[in-house]
Amino acid sequence: MRLVVIGAGAVGGVIAAFLAKEQYDVELVCKHRESVDFIENNGLRVEGKKKSIISYPDVIIDISQISEKPDIIFLATKAMDAIDAAKSVLPFLHDDTMVVSLQNGMMEDQIAHVVGRSRTIGCVVEWGATYLGVGRMEITSNGRFIVGELNKEITHRLFVLKSVLEKIFPVKISSNIDGELFTKLIINSCITSLGAVTGLRLGELLNLRVARHIFMKIFTESIHVADAMGIRLEKIADKINPYELALSENELDRRLDFSLLKKHLVIMAIGFKYRRLKSSSLQSLERGKPTEIDYLNGFIEEKARKLNIPVPVNRQIIALIKDIEKGKLTMEMENLYRIV
Repeated sequence: MRLVVIGAGAVGGVIAAFLAKEQYDVELVCKHRESVDFIENNGLRVEGKKKSIISYPDVIIDISQISEKPDIIFLATKAMDAIDAAKSVLPFLHDDTMVVSLQNGMMEDQIAHVVGRSRTIGCVVEWGATYLGVGRMEITSNGRFIVGELNKEITHRLFVLKSVLEKIFPVKISSNIDGELFTKLIINSCITSLGAVTGLRLGELLNLRVARHIFMKIFTESIHVADAMGIRLEKIADKINPYELALSENELDRRLDFSLLKKHLVIMAIGFKYRRLKSSSLQSLERGKPTEIDYLNGFIEEKARKLNIPVPVNRQIIALIKDIEKGKLTMEMENLYRIV
């Protein structure tokens, strides 16, 4: 099989490195010349939770240099670059090419509009990785992939894709990929966005009671939006019911009864398990690049506005991160208290 990975960040880099190590025919598209030169000479280096590896995929600087039509394209760009990348790969698709969306947020419908719904596969990444520098990634937490067809069918090609990706992490095939993606979207809207607001890794962040309360507020608002869209959320890691993380009416005043205490303990457990995780939006800000806020909390706020559903906490988080991107605010813990 011929594989192409577009994007050499944390997720794309890890996927390309492990599949090249497994002797797959992999081309990795990097958009920076220094990245291409470094990887050609020094390889891709992955460390952290899995055994450290160095591998040497074929590296190209532009999608136009793809040598042959691939069987699978892993679209691992930032959300804001995904549509342009999808348009660029059109000349290299054959009828059965799988285009696997790996973005934060829910980009599948937009990608499918470009490459076709029959080619598009949704994918949730439940493991964490940090980009350490050119050609270097750290896996910060173990997890799995979740893959699914947009039409909810369980098809043969999902098992083909599973056989490839399980060389890296376990793979779940889902008949409700929209529910899986929306659940992950809410988690990212909590973890990724609050990490960018504070500059903290997940363990430090979720040790703070105010952060956990905001986490629950985001879940509460986002679940109202998902319900209105007719999307049924899936359990987090097959264990945590996302609906149980939402605040009931009598919990909105922060009264610490047993049910609210249980929610805090569950979120603290998530923080402990993924304590080394560094928000992808935080990594973007540290590199002086814009975040994906418009595709996370921004996606929820856009849908809520069309459905006439109030989401004040999501709106405030968007405003904070926009101010941080513009240099009007710095990333610090005190920003949590600006969210009322």
